[in-house]
Amino acid sequence: MNDTMIGVGLAKNVFQLHGASMTGDVKYRKKLSRGQFLRFMSEQSPALVVMEACGSAHYWARELVKLGHAVKLIAPQYVRPFVKRQKNDATDAEAIVIAARQPEMRFVEPKTADQQARAVLFRARERIVHQRTELVNALRAVLYEYGQVIPQGIGHIKRIEAILENAEIGLPEIVQEECRDLLAQIGEKTARIEEKARKLAELSRRSGAARRLQTMPGVGPLTALAVEAFAPAMQSFRCGRDFAAWLGLVPRQFSSGGKERLGRVSKAGQADIRRLLIIGAMARLSWAGRKPPVQGSWLSRMLAKKPRMLVAIALANKMARTIWAMLMKQEEYRDPALAMAA
Repeated sequence: MNDTMIGVGLAKNVFQLHGASMTGDVKYRKKLSRGQFLRFMSEQSPALVVMEACGSAHYWARELVKLGHAVKLIAPQYVRPFVKRQKNDATDAEAIVIAARQPEMRFVEPKTADQQARAVLFRARERIVHQRTELVNALRAVLYEYGQVIPQGIGHIKRIEAILENAEIGLPEIVQEECRDLLAQIGEKTARIEEKARKLAELSRRSGAARRLQTMPGVGPLTALAVEAFAPAMQSFRCGRDFAAWLGLVPRQFSSGGKERLGRVSKAGQADIRRLLIIGAMARLSWAGRKPPVQGSWLSRMLAKKPRMLVAIALANKMARTIWAMLMKQEEYRDPALAMAA
């Protein structure tokens, strides 16, 4: 590999390139069409190519690796401080190179095609869930116009069906027809959600890592597959705390002058995995209400003195650290309380 670093400003049709030496000396600036870009890069000696992590960045990373180049991706917020004065494609590409030369810079791990495929399926299910929620809320709003108050949640669909069948309520015929149409759409969305969930569960069963993760209480097929789809290789994190911080499950810091001030969780990381871990943690706390945790365990002590939601966030943090350890050591879950008792 030569001593050239190429910053690429990605776009749909026109790409801006900024070639420089590792010491920062400018070699060339080029604006290329989509077809010219791959042809130009195939003619270059293997170099370090740096791009902002965006929608198509992972695809181009894989294509450039096939051509023999080394590829690094940078989060856009880390590039922005290095843009000089006016923002345009040329200064963006130059800023990418300057940012990549910083010794402490953090890079984004390129995703494989398989990871992106899992993410597409996961997002498809999430999108249909949101669409179904919108339909349910529209149905609740229509019935509210006629004095029928329905609680939130898909679990009250049977109650809505009973209202439509009740002639004493006196809903106009047009309203009944529209409500039944909404119910039919909700049923269709529910069937599609179940089909997507079945595909995700099947993918989880095929993956050894996903099966291993599901041995942890509170981690199901969706959470396990989300970790595989959205998280980089665990080797890119020094420890479990770094993985939890990447997920946004650590408190924000407002520390100064040697005085430590911690706020709420940062929410700065991967939202899908974080949300699923918190849901799993809440489920574990619900189990704890029916079957109390081992006396003297961490969970028992936390529940005795902290609010329930705070305990759930702390438990989600511990779950994230445990996931890191399980994937690094390729081991199944071991209950700490039972391990100490043994």
